[in-house]
Amino acid sequence: MSDKYVLAIDQGTTSSRAIIFDHKGTIVATGQKEHEQIFPRAGWVEHNPKEIWDNVRAVVADALAKVSLNHNDIAAVGITNQRETTVVWDKNTGEPVYNAIVWQDTRTGKIVEELGGEIGQDRYKERVGLPLATYFCGPKVKWILDNVEGARAKADSGDLIMGTMDTWVLWNMTGGSDGGIHVTDVTNASRTMLMDLKTLDWDPEIAADMTIPMSMLPEIKSSAEVYGVGRQQGMLPDVPIAGILGDQQAATFGQACFESGMAKNTYGTGNFMLMNTGEEIVPSKNGLLTTVCYKIGDKPAIYALEGSIAVTGSLVQWLRDNLQMFDSAPEVEKLAATVEDNGGAYFVPAFSGLFAPYWRADARGALVGLTRYVNRGHIARAVLEATAYQTREVLEAMEADSGVKLAELKVDGGMTANDTLMQFQADELNVAVVRPVVAETTALGAAYAAGIAVGYWEGEQDVIDNWAESKRWVPEMDRGEADRLFRNWKKAVTRTFDWMDDDVIE
Repeated sequence: MSDKYVLAIDQGTTSSRAIIFDHKGTIVATGQKEHEQIFPRAGWVEHNPKEIWDNVRAVVADALAKVSLNHNDIAAVGITNQRETTVVWDKNTGEPVYNAIVWQDTRTGKIVEELGGEIGQDRYKERVGLPLATYFCGPKVKWILDNVEGARAKADSGDLIMGTMDTWVLWNMTGGSDGGIHVTDVTNASRTMLMDLKTLDWDPEIAADMTIPMSMLPEIKSSAEVYGVGRQQGMLPDVPIAGILGDQQAATFGQACFESGMAKNTYGTGNFMLMNTGEEIVPSKNGLLTTVCYKIGDKPAIYALEGSIAVTGSLVQWLRDNLQMFDSAPEVEKLAATVEDNGGAYFVPAFSGLFAPYWRADARGALVGLTRYVNRGHIARAVLEATAYQTREVLEAMEADSGVKLAELKVDGGMTANDTLMQFQADELNVAVVRPVVAETTALGAAYAAGIAVGYWEGEQDVIDNWAESKRWVPEMDRGEADRLFRNWKKAVTRTFDWMDDDVIE
C-alpha cells in the first residue's frame, strides 16, 4: 500500500484545500480555492455551503490532475475543517435552509444570554467543557430554527439535519440525498456545546434547552475509522473516507503532540493553542476550553486544554483589505521592519468580542496608546505583536490549569513564515518556538488519521518518525522589557470591555 497516497481535504475558514501526501508525510500536490466571506450585518459572518462543496470538488480534481493520479492511487481520504461553523440542510433535497453561520459570528449573543439565565456562561461547562459563547454550534442551530421561515416545522418533522463542515462535506462525498452518511467525529462534536465529554454522546437535556430536535444531530464516531466510501459518480469512487479531525485537533495530531503536556499553536485566521492532557479531562479555571483532542478507533479518547483566539491572521487581512495598507499579507513584515518598536501603540483586535481567556462578547477592537509619533509602521508592528501577546495570555492560563511548564512551543500555520513575529513570540513566552518542515500540519493530521485507519501507517510512531524540525527561535529580549510590553498590553485589553450596550444594534 505504500506506493499509494493519502488525500486530505482541509475545509478552512477562508479557503478549501486538497493536499496529497506520500508515505513519508511529504506533500505531493495541492489544490486550493478561496470562498466568499459574507457579512450581511456588523458581527454576522456567513459562508455559502454550496459554494464550499463546489470548491471541495474543484480542489480535489486540481490536486489529482497536477500529478496525474486518480482514485485508484488514493488509499484513503481524511477531512479536517474550520470548527463550529454550522450548516442546517434538508436531507431530502440537499439544499441548505440558510448560509453556514461561521464560528466568528456574534448574532447569537441574546440566545447565549438567555440560555445562561441566572447561572451564567458556565451553565453547561462541567458537562461539555465549554462556556456559553457565540463561538459554538448549538446556539447557531437554534438561531436558524427560530429565524428562517418554515425551518422549525421541517426540523420537527425530521426533514432537516445539521452539521459542522466535516459533516456537510462527508455527507455530500458519500452521496448526499442519495445515501449520504450523516456522521461527525468526537473532536467536532465536542465544539457544539451538545456533547457530554465523559460519555462522548449527545446530551438530550442540553439539546432540549436549545430546542434542537435530536433527529438533526449526526452520529458521533472516532477520529480514525472508515465512515464510508466516495460516491460512484464522484472523483473518488469507493475510496475509504477514514479520518475526521477539527482543524486544531488535526494540527495537534500532525505535530505529533501525543504525550500529556505537549502543546502546539496554530497561526491562522485566529490562533489556537492545544495542550494534550491524555485520558484526563482537565477543567479550566483560567478561561480555557476542555475539548477532545482525538480518538483513534476503539482506543480511549485523548483530551486537551485549548486557548482559542478569534483574530490574528485575519487582523493582517483587515489591514490589507479594509485599510488597504499593503497589497499582500506578507508585506506586513516589511512595513513593521521600518520601525524599531511599536511606538507605544497597542492593537486589541476584539472584532468578535474576546475569546480565551476573557470570553467577553461585549468587547470590541481598540487601537490605543496613540501619539502623533505613531505611523503606519508602528501600527503594522502593533498588529503582529497583538498575536504574540494574546498567545502569551493563553500559555500562562494553560500552565496554570495544567501545572505543566512548557519547555518549547511547536508552531504551524501561515503566520509562522513571519520571522519578526516568531522571534517576538519566543521573546514574550521566554521559551523556544519550533516550526516543522511540513507546516501544513492541519491537513497532515487528517491524512495521518485516515491512513492509520486503513493500515497505510502503523500508528502514532510513524507520525513521530516523519516529524522534522525546520526552524527554531530562542528568546533574545531582556525579560524586563518583554514584561513591560506585556503589562501595557493587559492595560490595553481592559479598554475594550463593556463597549456593547443593550441599545447598540449590531
